[in-house]
Amino acid sequence: MIAPASPVKENDGLRIVGHGDFEMPRLYRLEDNLVAACFSLMKLLPAGAILNDALARGELQPGGSIIETTSGSFGLALAIHSSARGFHLTIVTDSTATDIRLRRQLLLMGVDLRVVTKPHPSGGMQRARLDVLHRCLQKNPNIYWTQQYSNPKNAEAYGRYAEHLFERLGRVDCLVGSVGTGGSMVGTVRRARQLSPHLHAIAVDTCHSVLFGQSDGRRLVRGMGNSIIPDMLDHTQFDSVSWMPAPATFEATRELLRTHGLFMGPTSGAAYQVARWWARSHPDQLVVVTMADAGHRYVDTVYSDKWVKRTLPWPTPIDPEPRQVITPKAGEECWSWMQWSRRRLSDLPVVTADQP
Repeated sequence: MIAPASPVKENDGLRIVGHGDFEMPRLYRLEDNLVAACFSLMKLLPAGAILNDALARGELQPGGSIIETTSGSFGLALAIHSSARGFHLTIVTDSTATDIRLRRQLLLMGVDLRVVTKPHPSGGMQRARLDVLHRCLQKNPNIYWTQQYSNPKNAEAYGRYAEHLFERLGRVDCLVGSVGTGGSMVGTVRRARQLSPHLHAIAVDTCHSVLFGQSDGRRLVRGMGNSIIPDMLDHTQFDSVSWMPAPATFEATRELLRTHGLFMGPTSGAAYQVARWWARSHPDQLVVVTMADAGHRYVDTVYSDKWVKRTLPWPTPIDPEPRQVITPKAGEECWSWMQWSRRRLSDLPVVTADQP
């Protein structure tokens, strides 16, 4: 007997069938003690929360204008909400961050797209994008800036996700996820530790990202890593950090599809590689890996043999396990990990030239 359909409910301005269907992830057991939480687009959760808060405060009016700087996922989430709720959206991005497919999709959704082509001398593309954004705000101060890098609602929105995990699984011993703005992991871990104080949190970053103390440099992996330190990144929430280079990230992303049939983006591949290693090293723990978005945006890049062969040494085998380092910069060219021990970034030890 087929159960009657759930009534259509209003969910933050978007009509969905069933509570949580729109924003919560699907859960897959990859190994006995490893579960993947697969979002179609994780940034829908904070984007909706930020817009609802702005409306409630009167900072954004129905049918008003929104602006944000983004490399892709958060911009797409804002575009989905804006299309459904009648907002006008301006997105500032850069030529290295968004692919042609995504730009075309955003334009078709009515987004005013500003593409930066030259990096800032000291702050990279992120700083150059912020400069353009501030110029837009000066011309039209009535535009609401969602400020994903510092808006507390970004992180707070993920409390629902943490509760969802414990409701479905009963326990979580280790949570693994990529870090870009810091919102998703910080928000999820804070709420999860209220439910389970012993939770071990692993941040997954890409090489040549300043988030956890490496030197800023060219990065091919989009969606994690940064050239600036976002205000919401609370380093004290993390027990360990793992840095994944681009070749290993792309291979892990493809392996996730080959082995488990999960078509996800590269940040998910990086997090999967780290989570699998940790789960096999700690068989008594239940490990959950957060997978932020589906792989459709990466068909012409990560999933394209032509693109990866043109872009980097390929194929590149993945090391069986990461190299443990005692300083972030010692792991800039390989898959590495470091005991972070819930410290602040400023608490990192000063390293002399002859130390690793």
